[in-house]
Amino acid sequence: MTQIANRVVLPTNRSVFAVAWPLAVKASMLHGIIVIDGYLVSALGEVALASLGIAGAIAGLLLGFFFSFSSAAQIRVAQAFGSRDRRLLKSVFLCGLSINLFILVAGLAVIWAFGDTILSAVAATSEIAANAKAYLAAFSLVFVAEAVSQIIGSYFNGCGRTRIPLISYVLSLPVNVIVSYALIHGGFGLPALGIAGAAIGTSVAACLRLGILGAWFLKSELPLVQAEGWQRGSFRSAQRAHLAFTLPIAATFVSMGMANQVSMLIYAQMSVVAFAAMTIILPWIQVGGTMGMSWAQATGILVAQLLGGKASADKLELFLSSAWRGVFLAAILVSFLLACISIFASHIYQHLQPETIAALAGFLPILLVLPILKCTNAICGNTLRAAGDTVYVMNVFIGSSWLFRVPLVAIAVLWLDLGVMWVMAVLLLEEFVKFPWFHLRIFAGNWKSADVLAE
Repeated sequence: MTQIANRVVLPTNRSVFAVAWPLAVKASMLHGIIVIDGYLVSALGEVALASLGIAGAIAGLLLGFFFSFSSAAQIRVAQAFGSRDRRLLKSVFLCGLSINLFILVAGLAVIWAFGDTILSAVAATSEIAANAKAYLAAFSLVFVAEAVSQIIGSYFNGCGRTRIPLISYVLSLPVNVIVSYALIHGGFGLPALGIAGAAIGTSVAACLRLGILGAWFLKSELPLVQAEGWQRGSFRSAQRAHLAFTLPIAATFVSMGMANQVSMLIYAQMSVVAFAAMTIILPWIQVGGTMGMSWAQATGILVAQLLGGKASADKLELFLSSAWRGVFLAAILVSFLLACISIFASHIYQHLQPETIAALAGFLPILLVLPILKCTNAICGNTLRAAGDTVYVMNVFIGSSWLFRVPLVAIAVLWLDLGVMWVMAVLLLEEFVKFPWFHLRIFAGNWKSADVLAE
């Protein structure tokens, strides 16, 4: 296992960048899978895109649970890494893995029991429902692979070894693209399966990624799971301590994921053209936003390591001030990227109707401002989580999602029948709601004296 330094060293923006860029590239590839699927499926028309959007909303709920608990474990790994406590590292990893496996079994049972009923209820037509069911059925293997891959990747990220998960994505992404294209359109002598082919391609790539991460972990980190002892003396006690820390963080991510998917299901009630525009632009927002989000996530990892190593308040404040300047630059780059997507939509998506292209172009004012607010809110949230202020962050996210965004989206779509640009503007308004709550908490400064390893 990698040796941990014996003294606290103040990270620089170069340190943040070293952790952040593999996170950004990896996350871009992860969200890019949806963008690629959307691009490949777009040639089949708006009905296929609507089917992909609905099936993706259901699949995203279960994947969101894996991501949520793995992201929470990542922060705990970073704290343990900074403290040089191998016993705590072992406890965090195995507790996180056991939680993901439990979620996998429970999630698959729910999808198999109720998935068809839900898809039939929310789809606008029987054709959209049938396509969505075929996609979700083929996507099941992705759940199995991601349950384990997510926790292994989070372990490496928490230790600052973010390039390893990145390599697994770099190697698996071309496989995803080639297999998906062949099975969607019937290339290379394979059958044309439509959007189900995209799900099969993603499944093949997810299994390849699991094999890469699993082999790497067993080769370099096997002594970790063989270390003696548990946090608080036993696995059961370690699991309780792990859940006490991770549940608020996981609840935040799960709530956000559910709010996103519920919003997506509400979007599905708009016209096919409007829903197709939302299905295209939302993954792009995720892909572009990974630059700023990954910088914020890397900042949180390094803050957790500093707190685990008992860094002084002055060092913590100096580091965060420097990291904050970096996130603004990342936000500007994201705004430029999204503006290009909006302006040149007609050249990127040549098979879509003019009304869909016009809707994408109309998003431009929102896309210029949204990344700036999202990035500065993200760096606050990740810093507070690293300091253990997880319940406060949870309350801000849950409150802004369920008391503001979801009701407003429902009113705009189901009651007022507003245009798609106004529906999109709700995402921007939500960031304005979160802004004062996060920044006032950071400026209060209590996070700098947090005892993150207190038993």
